[in-house]
Amino acid sequence: MASIVLKIDVDTYRGTREGVPNLVRMLKKHQAQATFLFSLGPDHTGWALRRAFRPGFFQKVSRTSVVEHYGFKTLMYGVLLPAPDIGKTCASQMRAVQDAGFECGIHTWDHVVWQDNVKNRGAEWTVAQMQQSFSRFQQIFGQAPKTHGAAGWQMNEHAFTQLDNFHFAYASDGRAMLKDNGELANPDAGPYRLTTGSGSKALSCLQMPTTLPTLDELLGRTIDGVVIDTSNIATAILKLTSTQKNHVFTLHAELEGQKLAPIFEELLAGWTKQGYSCISMADYYQMIKDHELPVRPLTWGDVPGRSGELITLAA
Repeated sequence: MASIVLKIDVDTYRGTREGVPNLVRMLKKHQAQATFLFSLGPDHTGWALRRAFRPGFFQKVSRTSVVEHYGFKTLMYGVLLPAPDIGKTCASQMRAVQDAGFECGIHTWDHVVWQDNVKNRGAEWTVAQMQQSFSRFQQIFGQAPKTHGAAGWQMNEHAFTQLDNFHFAYASDGRAMLKDNGELANPDAGPYRLTTGSGSKALSCLQMPTTLPTLDELLGRTIDGVVIDTSNIATAILKLTSTQKNHVFTLHAELEGQKLAPIFEELLAGWTKQGYSCISMADYYQMIKDHELPVRPLTWGDVPGRSGELITLAA
């Protein structure tokens, strides 16, 4: 039986308080597993407005209603409203996820700060950011985290090295390259070990790249002559999984946990009908840990429907 690894990025204060409990209920209803990756520091979502100057940003915003999905108040955090400290104010919601039987890990300390800066930062800054989230996770859960999924699929070589220093066995920090229609550019894309430079040895922490497009990358786009909207997006994704293959699907507490929850339920039912099991990153690691995995270089690339370059698995 093939598997869909469900990786849930929790970006915001609102997503943690409202979206996460909704997702827990849906997952338990469908007897599905998943990994929740938490933002553990301040919610500076309002600072993301600076991305308006990036190529492709307005196109993405026009396709996916940011205000509708994230809420006006969230978009003011760090601008006109103080940034709430997610880890301090939402610790009970996070622990409830673990108590419900789901794997929890690190997404980031400050989502906007990490996503907008890490690519060009040095070791000192990078390690300090990661150590803050590591320490906060320990405070909340009473144990060390075991996995990581980078905010915005943004990393640098120092961050990957730090994953090894934290003794993480597995993480999901990058993307497989996709065609415009959402299909894998390389049908063999899957888990790999990373090397960060010429002559450097492969890192111990294996990578599980996201292999399916996200909902916000598909909504509003025209694919094969069809405009993708909320009425047909689940069908479009299920078409990509019609041939069984292990996949990693990234969803967001702010989207699938709220306005787009009916679409996620449709996907869960559809994947069950297709014969998939929905599992956590920890489950997937147990399946692949003894496999001889390919070694890939650190690369950046574009993913259709998303602005800016991301960590990618070269096609």
